[in-house]
Amino acid sequence: MADEVSVCCTTDESIDKTVSFSRVSAVATEWMFDYFFVSLCRCFKERKRDEFNEMLSVFEVISENESLKGTTIHEKTLICALLVRVIDGKCLDELFDKDRSIMPLMSAAKVWLELKDTVGDESLFKSITSHLLIQSVAVCLEKGQTISATCSIEWFKKHVDIPRSLARNLSTIVQKKETYHSLFNNFSLNRLMETIQTFLDSYLKKHPSDYLLKAATKVAQSAPDIQSSEEAEPQDDTFSKSSSTSVQKKKRRKRNLLSTLTDVWTPEPVAQPFVCIRRLSKHEISQMTSPAKFAETSTAAMKRRKWTSKLDKFLEQGVRRHGVGKWAQILNDYDFEGRTSVMLKDRWRVLIKSHQVG
Repeated sequence: MADEVSVCCTTDESIDKTVSFSRVSAVATEWMFDYFFVSLCRCFKERKRDEFNEMLSVFEVISENESLKGTTIHEKTLICALLVRVIDGKCLDELFDKDRSIMPLMSAAKVWLELKDTVGDESLFKSITSHLLIQSVAVCLEKGQTISATCSIEWFKKHVDIPRSLARNLSTIVQKKETYHSLFNNFSLNRLMETIQTFLDSYLKKHPSDYLLKAATKVAQSAPDIQSSEEAEPQDDTFSKSSSTSVQKKKRRKRNLLSTLTDVWTPEPVAQPFVCIRRLSKHEISQMTSPAKFAETSTAAMKRRKWTSKLDKFLEQGVRRHGVGKWAQILNDYDFEGRTSVMLKDRWRVLIKSHQVG
């Protein structure tokens, strides 16, 4: 019956009292959704990382409202998912996908591909796609993770339409470990963000989302003595390292924002495909699948897959670099084809006993 309750509590006689409260609530929710979408775009443009994270928390909650439907809502949700992945492009330990080997900019490329029809400008779409690949490799080299850089190139070649010449060039750069190659300077993360901003400006022009902002502006103009928060606080021009406050807020986020994004790379006919806007904790990722079922299927699969000489070599290199017992760090440096840190430890014991390593 709540859905049928009319808006009879308002004192504004101009409002049609025959309109259901649920309908009014849906309109207000969409206005709030648009407000936070525009705010996130603004924070991205002005490089206000902490404010972006705060806005993102609220946007996640609003986005889960069942009254929000339609193509434009889905597009805006995807755009925000893209922005947060690009912001965290250099944070390789941030997780956005169930597959832990997918780094932020790789995940950004997945979202960007879903936005292809939204972009309209083919040259801009290809430019940002290539830029995501270049920066994905650049970040890995900056972190000293050449194996991850190579895996990133192979992942893009498999899932994204990129120029073969670019892939070959990047492979050569990785082999030579040219961390400061001119290609990375010409296609920096900052330039990537500027290019994405071009897309945002075009999108906002076609899909204005400023109704609530305009209404709020009129109220603010009627009370000029109220100092805006933008004037009261200094502007942060860079996406520098997050403050301890923002880190604590990020850790407190527990809600998952799931949508109906079709995963064109790993289709799952049984499970509902999804994209998560925000960063995922390892615990949240583990909870996406039944723990018992996940353990059963993954263990059985690993038992059927033999350790190759290539994987043994990765393991030996990792131990030399990080030391025995640092299995989690070694796991992050190399592609062990889905194996866990416990499996790495057990394999190392086997190699020691068989005297294959010193």
